[in-house]
Amino acid sequence: MMNDFAWFDFVRIQDRRHTQRSSSWDSTGGNRDRLNIAEGESYTLLEVDGPGCITHIWFTCHSIYPLFLRTLLLRIYWDGEESPSVIAPVGDFFGVGHATAVTYSALPMVMAPRDGLGLNCYLPMPFSKGARIVVSNEFGSDVRLYYNIDYERWDAPQDSLGRLHACWRRENPTVGIQEPAEMADATYRSAGTNTSDAGNYLLLEAEGQGQYIGCNLNIHTLRRGKSASNWYGEGDEMIFIDDDVGRWPPTLHGTGTEDYFNTAWAPQQKFSSPFFGLTLTGGADWSGFYSWYRWHLLDPVRFSSSIRVTIEHGHANRRSDDFSSTAYWYQLEPHRPFGILPVEARFPRADFPELPAK
Repeated sequence: MMNDFAWFDFVRIQDRRHTQRSSSWDSTGGNRDRLNIAEGESYTLLEVDGPGCITHIWFTCHSIYPLFLRTLLLRIYWDGEESPSVIAPVGDFFGVGHATAVTYSALPMVMAPRDGLGLNCYLPMPFSKGARIVVSNEFGSDVRLYYNIDYERWDAPQDSLGRLHACWRRENPTVGIQEPAEMADATYRSAGTNTSDAGNYLLLEAEGQGQYIGCNLNIHTLRRGKSASNWYGEGDEMIFIDDDVGRWPPTLHGTGTEDYFNTAWAPQQKFSSPFFGLTLTGGADWSGFYSWYRWHLLDPVRFSSSIRVTIEHGHANRRSDDFSSTAYWYQLEPHRPFGILPVEARFPRADFPELPAK
């Protein structure tokens, strides 16, 4: 039963649950407590049969290749499935994109010191028949990976519990308007209308029964302002649930990018809280790299048959910026299979100069 399971279930004594760990500890008794993953290599970090639940994942990793947080790929499989339920670059899965780590703290995800490279996930991950976690170094130099994966073995499965899913997406760049050279910044930012999500950035599209629990959204702004503000937001989130998928208006319609992430007035201050935050804040006039997160842990978006989560890239999809994201949800299996872009299409852009911060 669902009430047999709780995230913070540390008070009741339960003899039907047994805690175990898979880790990179040096079995010789030495201090080489890591994997060395060469380019093209994959390692299975956890493979367990029977029912249970992963309760905590801790990674830290290092490479001389600067983009390793985007090229080291994480896959998680539940209950013997062929298609992974989680597939994302390691850095993005733990909450920040652009192949960057930054110290921040949310309730389910933490990037801890030093320099944000203590990667932690506390999302519960139940399974009934087994679990398998695989990492792959798809490009670049060797990656040193240290890890602890804590999990429980259960005497009986709880099949009514959803399985964690996470998917990574990117649109580079989003398709905006053709901007005349004489167009004023204010007109570019605010004019136009949008009565469809057809051109929106797609965060998640899933089928089945479950609940959407959050995302991180990473934006590399590619436009420069002429005289006024080059604020990149004003994109409304639009979430379509069940029979509303493909109809207008959406089930949930928001009011702007920073509004969806529970902030206000085009912020450029770093901020982290249990459920939402802005971890990368770019440079002058909203140039550069931004990273947002929003968790719906206390306000999950529930669906019975399907869900589509999108957000505008600028008001009425007027902007052409580099968007990427990781969306997280729980659902009953089977899930609609999803993939990921090839590694070369995951690299951060290096073809646009950044403005210095003020």
